Parts: sequence; structure tokens; C-alpha cells
Amino acid sequence: MQIDVEIQEEKIKKQVLSKLKSVRKIQWKEKKSDHESESTLEKKFGLNKIISKLLVSRGIDSSTYNKFSNPLIKNIMPDPFVIDSMESATKKIVEFILEKKKIGLLGDYDVDGATSAALLARFFSALGRSVEVYIPDRQKEGYGPNLPALRTLKKRGVKLVITVDCGTTAFEVLEKGVSEGLDIIVVDHHVAEPRLPSGALVINPNRLDQDTDHTHLAAVGVTFLFVVAINRALRAAFWYGEGHPEPDLRQWLDLVALGTVCDVVPLKGINRVFVRQGLKVMAARGNLGIRALADVAGVDRPLDCYHAGFVLGPRVNAGGRVGESGLGVRLLSSNDASETHVIAQTLDELNKERQEIEQRVLRLALEQAEVEIASNPSLLMVSAEGWHAGVIGIVAGRLRERFNLPSCVVAMENGIGKASGRSVSGIALGPAVISALQAGLLINGGGHSMAAGFSLEEGKLEEVKTFLNAHIERQWQGEEQVLELKLDGALTASAVSSDLVSLLERAGPFGAGNPRPRFGFPELRVVQSSIVGSDHIKCIFSDVTGKGRLKGIAFRSVGTEVGEVLLNHRGLCVNIAGSLRQNEWQGKVNNEIFVEDVSFVG
Repeated sequence: MQIDVEIQEEKIKKQVLSKLKSVRKIQWKEKKSDHESESTLEKKFGLNKIISKLLVSRGIDSSTYNKFSNPLIKNIMPDPFVIDSMESATKKIVEFILEKKKIGLLGDYDVDGATSAALLARFFSALGRSVEVYIPDRQKEGYGPNLPALRTLKKRGVKLVITVDCGTTAFEVLEKGVSEGLDIIVVDHHVAEPRLPSGALVINPNRLDQDTDHTHLAAVGVTFLFVVAINRALRAAFWYGEGHPEPDLRQWLDLVALGTVCDVVPLKGINRVFVRQGLKVMAARGNLGIRALADVAGVDRPLDCYHAGFVLGPRVNAGGRVGESGLGVRLLSSNDASETHVIAQTLDELNKERQEIEQRVLRLALEQAEVEIASNPSLLMVSAEGWHAGVIGIVAGRLRERFNLPSCVVAMENGIGKASGRSVSGIALGPAVISALQAGLLINGGGHSMAAGFSLEEGKLEEVKTFLNAHIERQWQGEEQVLELKLDGALTASAVSSDLVSLLERAGPFGAGNPRPRFGFPELRVVQSSIVGSDHIKCIFSDVTGKGRLKGIAFRSVGTEVGEVLLNHRGLCVNIAGSLRQNEWQGKVNNEIFVEDVSFVG
């Protein structure tokens, strides 16, 4: 369907793309156009001008459009055995399955770890093989495998331990476990060091000796490939048949989608397909744990990426942050409706507690960050005694959003700091942390481009801060740190329609690496604005004629520059940068701008 949309070229030049920075001190820039490729898409597939421009900017042309618009796993599924150690690990697992030897799972306490462990638990259960699951306590044991945990699993009769979403850099612990008679397989995606744990089989596309295109997978994506490999090996061994029905692996794509979205890995290639197909499975709510979480959260519509990232994910995480670390895995792997209901209720309450703790820590972290920012750092690092380690990752993300800089938050206790960091696009934080570890500045540490965690001695805090700042500054290659907000174009309020928003959704699912289309809306008048919830702002905008009206919401904006403009400049015309979404409430669907930034007209 053709949609009458006016591309406001002059407005883009004069207003939206003015050299003046926004209230967040960010330069808005329109993505470069490839008019020839855009025209080809329009003519060949009958696409709208805005849609064709959007797709081309994301690397889609006439030769790849069909696969992008109708992504199927069978068309893009990689061969799992291209990943190093996959074949050896698969042979080991098949041996254990055939001989009925006991297998243990040791996972991270976040959503990626929980979904990875739940996926393996469900797969082995479908094979008629139970597993022992161990999720370390965030506060008492910290991230990754530890020797008491391995010994506990061994006492329970476990002969082989699979670590998921952790283990790549746990050299001493895993080597000791091997020496004490355990077989160990690591399924991970975090950036590796040149050394790997001796005696363990490490399945990780981010090994330095690995030559693969799958470095962007979340741990649950790597785990799914592992499951596919095991399934193929069992099929080749003629194990499936009477008494051993072959499971349909597609039924667990909801877990893959949930972990992939929540770990904020790029939604491109196989990740995008995993999430797209997994959301279809998730919408059916076949997983009783996901169904129970949606029910306690009051979600009565088909589950999508937003629900995965902002409704389900925080509740699964809450157990590891402020409660019992293993609750997420138990919820997602259970087939008992009564059990999932109780766990979901518990996680919902823990999430409310987490939010209260987070707000207290965030307030103090912002005060420190405001002082730090005056020195024009390449990276923000704030710390304090007594901060709850379970919320520092979230707070780091909030600082990153607020200041558009890589941010680390350190919780000090008894002379030891536990830190979590979040990065910005184009700046790899994980390798910086690993470099600090190799330099002897950290007790432990690791991560990937957009997120990292580490621990350090309190006396080395300033040295670590200096080291990471220098590493990040080098990544900028000495260039001025110009913060930019990339726009896919500009629209008037009257141009926004349900048809347009529906067409834009076809480029999804949206997330890291495939962001929701962002537009500039020139000269919108702030008709109404009010605070909703604790820190969100709800608005109504109109165009200069007063005819075209559009609702908007600015999340977590109270007390920010954007919030100050929206609340205190009613009646004023401003330029808005944000994305379009459909909001369903009480059976009525409205188009909304999710406001990201504001600039003044003129």
C-alpha cells in the first residue's frame, strides 16, 4: 500500500539537521542515501519511499530483500560444527546420554544464562535424561564457576559439567575440576583470552583461535547450536525411534529469543531470525514460566520484543540480582503450572524490590557522575561502599543513556569492588576490561563489546579508572568524541498513520544492531505533558497548524534535559527525535512517538 508521506527536505536541512546540538548535546544526522538502490527496491517490490530508504541504510538491497522480509531458520542456519570443539563436545555428550551418565549444568544468573540452562534442561528432559542445575549466588559466589560449586555437583553424582554463559576465562577453577575427575564443557560467548582452560572443551565463537562469522551470538544462541549438533549426532547414531521420539527443537525458540533480546547482542543474521521466529513461539505462551510471568505483569496481548526486554527479562533477572539466583532457570524449565505461578509471583515481588534499590543507587551514582563529567572523561566510573551489586549493571546502563559514554559502576565491600559496565555503539568495553586483567590490575573480569564485569582491590580503583579511560580514548583514535543521533528521515505529525507504522514493523524485530527506525519530527507543538509512573512523561504534540496530532512518551526523562523541555515549555514548538510504535490500551490502538531527544526550533 502506498502511503502519502511528505519527506520534508528543507525542514530536515533547516531544523532537524541543524548544526546546533540538541538539549542532550547530540548532533542529529540523517543516514546517507543510496538513491539508485532505493529506487530499485521501490520499483521491484512496490515499496514506499521511506521503507526502501530504511532498508537500504541497513544493508538490504534487491538481492537480499526476500530473505530479509521472510526470514527462515532453514535458509540461514549455520553448521554448528564450524565452531571449534563442537564436534568433540557433541561426541562426549552423546556418550553420556547413551551410557546414562549424570550431567550437570552451571550457568550465569542473568537472563542469557537462565535461558541457556533452561534450554539444555528441557532438551535433556525430552531425551529422558535429567540434569543437575547449579546457579551460583551473585552475592556470595559471584560470576562464573567456582570450585565449591563443581564439588557440590560432583557429590550429587555428576560426571560432566556444562557451563553456560560463563567459564571461558575461569582457568584455575575449571582446571582444578578436571584434575578432580570431572569432564567439563564450556558453552559461552564472552570475549576470550589467548589462554583457554586446559582439559575443558570450550565452545565459544569468540575464542581468539576461532575463525567464524558467529561472534555476535548470545550464549543461548550458541547453546541452541550445541543442541542442534547433539540432535544431529543422536539421529546419525539411530538413537531416535520407538521409545525415543525426536524432539522438535523449534518449540524452544522462545527461550532463544528471550535470552538474545535481553543480552543486547546485535539483532542481525541468525540472531534476527532466532528472535523473529522465537517471538512467534513466545506469543503462544506454551512455556508455562513465560506465561506465568506475563500474567503477573498484566500483559494480555501477544508478547513481542518490548515485552521480552522490558517486562519478562527484568523479572527473570530479579532472582539473581536481589533474591535466589536459580529462580529464573526453575521458572523457565518447569512444566508445573502451580510451581511457575508461585515463582513468577516471587520474581515480580523481587523485581519491585530491585527497582527501589536501583533508584537509591542511581541517585547517588548520578551525583558522582555529574562531578566526573566535568573532566571530560572517555569513560565514566563511579563507586561507593554499600551499593547493592545486583543493580550496578542496570545503573551503569542508566548512566550510559544519560551521558552517552561507556559507564562502569563499582560496589565496594570489605576492600573489594564488584563492577559492571555498559558501553556505547562503536566502543568495545569487554576487550578493554580483559586488557586491564592481563595487566594485573583486576582480580577477574571479562565481557563483550557492549557490556563487561570485573572485580578489583579498592586501592587500585583510580589506576583501573585511568587505564580504562586511556584504552577507550585510543578506540576513539584521537578524534573528537562527537556524539551523533542517526535519523532515518523526517516526518510531519499528519504523515504518521497505522499503515506506516505497520510497514516499519516489518523491518523488525528491533534491538541492538537493528535499531527501531528513528525519525526527526520538525516543529511539533507541545500541547500537553504530564508525569506518569515515577519518571516517565506523557505528551500530546501537534503540527504548527494544530491539525495533525500525535501522542508521545519519554521514558525515564523526569529530571533530564528532555524532561525539562517537555514539562516546562508547553505551547512551544520544538523538534523531536524518536521512534514510532503502536500502543494498545483497552482495545484501542494509538500511534506514539517514543521521544529520545529534543531541539529548539531555530
